[in-house]
Amino acid sequence: MKFSLNRELLLKPLLLVSGAVERKSTLPILGNILLDVSEQSLTLTATDLELEMVSYAVVENQGEDGKLTIPARKLLDICKSLPEGSLINFESDNDTVTISSGRSKYSLSTLPATDFPNIEQWKGDVEFKLCKSELLRLIESTHFSMANQDVRYYLNGMSIETEGTEIRSVATDGHRLAICKLANESLELPNRQVIVPRKGILEIIRLLDPVEEDVQVFLGSNHIRIIDNEFSFTSKLVDGRFPDYRRVLPRNGDKILNTDKDQLKQVLSRASILSNEKFKGVRLNFANSELKITANNPEQEQAEEVIEIEFPYDEVEIGFNVNYVLDVLNAIKDPVVKFTLADANSSVVIEGENSGEAIYVVMPMRL
Repeated sequence: MKFSLNRELLLKPLLLVSGAVERKSTLPILGNILLDVSEQSLTLTATDLELEMVSYAVVENQGEDGKLTIPARKLLDICKSLPEGSLINFESDNDTVTISSGRSKYSLSTLPATDFPNIEQWKGDVEFKLCKSELLRLIESTHFSMANQDVRYYLNGMSIETEGTEIRSVATDGHRLAICKLANESLELPNRQVIVPRKGILEIIRLLDPVEEDVQVFLGSNHIRIIDNEFSFTSKLVDGRFPDYRRVLPRNGDKILNTDKDQLKQVLSRASILSNEKFKGVRLNFANSELKITANNPEQEQAEEVIEIEFPYDEVEIGFNVNYVLDVLNAIKDPVVKFTLADANSSVVIEGENSGEAIYVVMPMRL
C-alpha cells in the first residue's frame, strides 16, 4: 500500500477526526486512526466506541487499495510540524508504515486494520436537513446547562426533540434549565426524543461552522448521525428517560423586568469577584427604580453594584449562583433581556426581549 498527498489535504480531515480518538484507553487500537485507501480517495476513521468520526481526502494512489491504522497523536504531530505545502508519502510494510516528506522520514508501528472497531450498521428512523448555523445555534443556546458527571446519567447530555415543524434542544443539571426551539415550515417530523451524551454535543459544536450550508441529521434508536460533505459524525445515545421539564416551568411569574444585557453582565461579573468561591452566590434586590446586586465571602469582604431599572412592583430579593445567570446572558443574543419572577423562593425565567427562541429557568439560592 503506497499513496501520497499534500499536507494541507491531510491536515484538515485529520483534525476533524482527532476529537473522537480515545485519549486514555485500555484498548491500544482506539488511540489509532484507520486509513482506508480506495482508488483515489482516502477515508479516515476514529472512534472511542461511543463516538465515531469519518472524514475524507483525495490521494495519489500508487499501489493497491488497502487499510491500515496509525497512532493518531503521532500522525497529527508529524503532519502539523511539516512545512506548509509539503507532499507526504505513505508506504506500509507488514506492521510498520513509513511516512516521508522531502528529506524527512518517520517509521511508525501500525496495528491490524481488521481489529479496528466499527459502529454497527443502523438505519435512522427520523431524517431531516438543517442549516449548519441553525443546528449550531440550537445546541450552543443550551449546551452550558448540561450536567457534568451527575449520578443521574441522563442529565449528562442534551435532549434533542422533534415534533411537526419544530426541533428543540433541552439541557438541565437540576439547578437550571435551557430550552431552545427552531421552527422550520419545510419540516414534517414525527414526535421523537433522544439524549445525546455530553461528549457528543461538545464534538458537534467543534465540527459545525456558522455557515448557510445544510447538513443531514439521522436519529436512530441508539445513535445520532450528522453527515456533511466533509465528514460523517456518529454518536451513541444515552439510554435513559429525560425528565419532564414542562412540569418545572414556572407559571406564577407576575413581575417582569426588561434591562440592558451588557450592563447587567458587567455588574454581575464585577460583583462575582467577591462572592464565595465555592457557591458563587450573589443577592439581587429588585426595587422600584434600582436593582442592587451584593456579594460577600467568608473573609467578610463585600461588593455592591446598583443599576437603574423600572420595576413597578413590590420589592423582591433573590439569591443566585452568579455563574448560572452569566451563562444565560452570554447565550442570549438580544441586547435587552427579560426577567420574569414571582418571589424570593421561585425560579426566575430569563429570555431575550424579542426573540422568544430560547428560554432559561434558573433556580434561586438560599444565601
